[in-house]
Formats: sequence, C-alpha cells, structure tokens
Amino acid sequence: MELAIETSHLTKVYDGKINALDGVDLTVKAAGIFALLGPNGSGKTTLMRILTTQFRPTTGTARVFGLDVVKHDASIRKIIGYVPQEMSVWLDITSFENLLIYSKIYGVPSGIRKKSISDALQSMGLDEVANVPVKKYSGGMIRRLEIACSLLIKPRLIFLDEPTLGLDPSARKAVWENLMSFKDEYGTTVFFNTHYMDEADMYSDEVAIISKGRIVKSGTACELKRSLHSEILTFSIDHGDIGSALRGPASAGLRWESSLLERIKALDFIDDASMHDSNLHVVVEDSEFALPAIIEVLRSEGITIQKIKGARPTMDDVFLRYAGMLPVKGGGKSRT
Repeated sequence: MELAIETSHLTKVYDGKINALDGVDLTVKAAGIFALLGPNGSGKTTLMRILTTQFRPTTGTARVFGLDVVKHDASIRKIIGYVPQEMSVWLDITSFENLLIYSKIYGVPSGIRKKSISDALQSMGLDEVANVPVKKYSGGMIRRLEIACSLLIKPRLIFLDEPTLGLDPSARKAVWENLMSFKDEYGTTVFFNTHYMDEADMYSDEVAIISKGRIVKSGTACELKRSLHSEILTFSIDHGDIGSALRGPASAGLRWESSLLERIKALDFIDDASMHDSNLHVVVEDSEFALPAIIEVLRSEGITIQKIKGARPTMDDVFLRYAGMLPVKGGGKSRT
C-alpha cells in the first residue's frame, strides 16, 4: 500500500509555548480522498502548512510520498498542489491569464503550457469562460479557478483548505463533481479540511478528527459513525400536553422541562436529551432497552406521544463527540 502522507510524533510550537501540534501520527493512502476535521484553532491549517513545506515542524517527521518535508521540500513542491482559504487569483484578468501566470510560477515548460492550461480549465468546467474577466465570475466559479491553478502540474497530491467555504449548495456540488472527475482521471490524492460535515461523509475515503493539536479519532465515515454506538430518538409530543404543563409562570414551565429531561437522562442507556418546540430528542446507546423506559416516563407525566422516529448518528454527532464538544457519559449498566 502506497502512502501519500506519513507523519510521526509531529509537533509545532509557536513562540516556545503554544503547542499548535502535539504529537500527530497520521497516514494517508495514495489515490484516495482524506478529510481532516477539527474546530477552529485545533491545528488543521498548521498541519497542512507543514505538509506543503510552508512551515517546518518543531519535532517529529512528516513525509509526502516518502519525501521528508524538511530535507526534500523543493522536490515535494513539484508534485503537490495547494489551494488556501484566501483568494489566490487576480480578478481584473481572465482565467486563462491567471493560469498562464501560475504555469510560469510552477515552471510548466513553454511547449506544453497551452495544453496544460486547457486541461486545467476543462477539468474545472471553465473552458467556455476562459477569456471572461474573473471579476464577472460567481463565487463558485472563482473557487474552481483557484483549484484549476493548482492542477496545472497534474499533482500527485492536492491540499484544499476549506475548498467550498461560503459557497451555496449548487456551487459546492459543482466544485466536488469537477474535482472528483480530475481525481479519477489522474489518480490524484486529495487532502482537505472543512467545516461541512456532509462533505466529509459524502466524498472522503478516510477521516481524521484533530483537537488541541492531536488526532483523536480516525477511520472511514461509516466507522466513525458506528463508533458512537448510539441512535437518536425523536418523540413528537402532543401540543396540548405541553401547553398544559407550561401554563402559569414561565419559571414553572422551565422547571417542568428541566425535571422531565433530568428523569430521562438518568435512565440506563441514555447519553443525552433535549427539548425543541414539541419534539423531544434523546440520544440512546441501545434503543431496544431505552425506548420502553422513555415511554414510561412520558406516560407518567401525562404526555401523549404522536410519533417516534429513529435516526443513526451523523458526522455532526461524530465531530461534536470526538472534538471534545460533548461530554462522554459513562457508568450505564451493561446488557446481560
């Protein structure tokens, strides 16, 4: 199995005291799509900048296709593409002219420069607007142009820092469709970070979650969702029952809701519970054991259940749990 990226005990300390990365061990398989998830300030961008040879690690090692990021930085830059969050194209010129400038920066030989530009434009679906000033492009088209610039050298590995940030759903889809087509044609490895959990779920082959400079969980999206061992039950409750409970002072209604949630959270196999309008959401470890107990609590409160719906964990749930943004409940009874 060929590895596109391999890091070992990688650290980055700023100003001698801020641990942006704290012992990162990571492997990324070649020709796949890898998503790096984490809250702001978790070390995502620092890791990407080390892997793209912009920063040097404090300690540890990082290799890109076997090349050390410190010893072989120039060689690495010849085989990777990088698309930062910040705008990286000129708006007052055409996309063809932007790509021409980047082709010279990348050192694309003059004899194949025109062909490389044409291929990049076509890969991102911009060939028909190649001579239109970029300032007339939509946000999604500009992002596709930025990606096209990074594809000029047909990189073995492309790094994308928040590739669809701020784009509407249709523009996000267009970016990914074009990127996937390029990846399938050239076997390029894609490494991206994002706050859109659905993109990690839909497009990645592997996912890693980073928090406080450490990789806290990795695997496929399906493996990560299964690792929560939970299900989300939604109970639609009769409006009249809630209205009766909430009549009177507002403080009384809040006490009733708080008391109900505490009773449910105290049950076995329950991870969390919350109330939104007339819907009660309960995160359970095992619905077979938890459901009868929840129903019993609701009935004891005189609450009529209109509908019960179950849903498996999403990547949002995975992110919140492993990024340290949800408490991990323990001490529940095990099944016998």
